[in-house]
Amino acid sequence: MRLTRRTFFKLGGAAGALTLAGPAPAAGAASKVPGGSMKAVLVDTTKCVGCRACEAACAEANGLSGPELAGDDRVFAAPRTTSTRAFTVVNRYPGHDGAPDRFVKRQCMHCVEPACASACLARAIEKTPEGPVVYHGDRCLGCRYCMVACPFEVPKFEYESATPFIRKCTFCPERQAKGLEPACTSVCPTGALTFGTRATLLLEARQRVYGSPEKYAQEIYGELEAGGTSWMYIGDRPLEKVGLPASVPNVAFSSLTQPALAAVPFVLTLWPPLLMGLYTFSQRRNGVDAAATTDTHEVRHE
Repeated sequence: MRLTRRTFFKLGGAAGALTLAGPAPAAGAASKVPGGSMKAVLVDTTKCVGCRACEAACAEANGLSGPELAGDDRVFAAPRTTSTRAFTVVNRYPGHDGAPDRFVKRQCMHCVEPACASACLARAIEKTPEGPVVYHGDRCLGCRYCMVACPFEVPKFEYESATPFIRKCTFCPERQAKGLEPACTSVCPTGALTFGTRATLLLEARQRVYGSPEKYAQEIYGELEAGGTSWMYIGDRPLEKVGLPASVPNVAFSSLTQPALAAVPFVLTLWPPLLMGLYTFSQRRNGVDAAATTDTHEVRHE
């Protein structure tokens, strides 16, 4: 079932349940949601069956090697992280006390105000108005500040390459420009991945979560974390229990990095003249001291 059949306005019969989440947003709600008009994805972990079709589609779209241990459940023996050769991974988290196992897809979260972009001195990483956080290899200095800044530990450096770049999920901007969904969401057979605008998906997430409290944990991961992300998650258990970082603050990291980075051009501009001035002053003082010493010697000889 596609998103257009899941929108809030076509679920008017659920209005009573939606009141649990507060008043329904007005028509201009997108302007009140950070990144509301940007493209995003809602991940419903109760619907993922771990087929890993998203991994295969991502690998094909990005020219990567096929998924690790394709078709083999041994791949779920231990949680995996994304890498330079796997932009998305699906991990399994066992249920307890009769609860079913859950499968969770991980990739770049494409934050509304990404920390990686704000930390990049060369603007090699940038957030596009459409939603994807893209990387420009021709601008990259290889400083890897983006890796340090990312609260989700997503950007990966090609240490094994003679000409290394940063590698991560791109959110398929080329496909989106053609009116297509990202490769991963386009092949999901169960509806676990829903593609749309961030404002619309937040409405959908709230309807599911607050309209069915017996089915869903009362949280939407990515609504506020790191100032909001373009990939948001809902599920039937606390989402930190299925591999999502629990310590990410509800503030845009760019607000923390920009003041420090703003000083960089100032320092680079003033530091060389300052050092030159100190050097010139030192040389002049040395010259004065040398002259004074010479005069002293001459007086003594007289």
